[in-house]
Amino acid sequence: MSRVGKQIITIPEKTEVTKSDGLIVVKGPLGELKREFKDMIDITIEGKEIKLLPKETSSDIVALWGTYASHLINMIKGVNTPYEKKLSIEGIGFKVELKGKDLNFALGFSHPIKVSIPEGLNVTTEKNTITISGIDKEQVGQFTAKVRALKKPEPYKGKGIRYAEEVVRRKQGKKST
Repeated sequence: MSRVGKQIITIPEKTEVTKSDGLIVVKGPLGELKREFKDMIDITIEGKEIKLLPKETSSDIVALWGTYASHLINMIKGVNTPYEKKLSIEGIGFKVELKGKDLNFALGFSHPIKVSIPEGLNVTTEKNTITISGIDKEQVGQFTAKVRALKKPEPYKGKGIRYAEEVVRRKQGKKST
């Protein structure tokens, strides 16, 4: 049994949730999110509450029960308050610049790296800090991971792109005897 799936999801004020043919639309003050849900889980919207119940008790369907509940909670939360992630860039000569809809990176390679920002995301740069925000939690996390993967922090000097709260375990390096 899913602990997350059993919970009743409450819809806050100024937020509207509608369902039609497996497509759930969540509208709020910051925008709207749409997502397709399979009919294995019965999703009922009654007033300001959403209830989820699996149609069968097989392990695959019960696994989707909590996942669907989490998706709905994230969608409702996202249209009311935006999700935000911060990245920091460390290293001599490593820098980032925002030009229009692109991020231009200098990461120690022989060429600059250009990454285009997807629709629905707001990106700001300040010194060597990148702030990524948006209403879709998955999109914010995916783009943040994509940017971090350009130059992951290395364990000897800690150079690279890291999450703002991430702690990089450092190695000792060579010893001189």
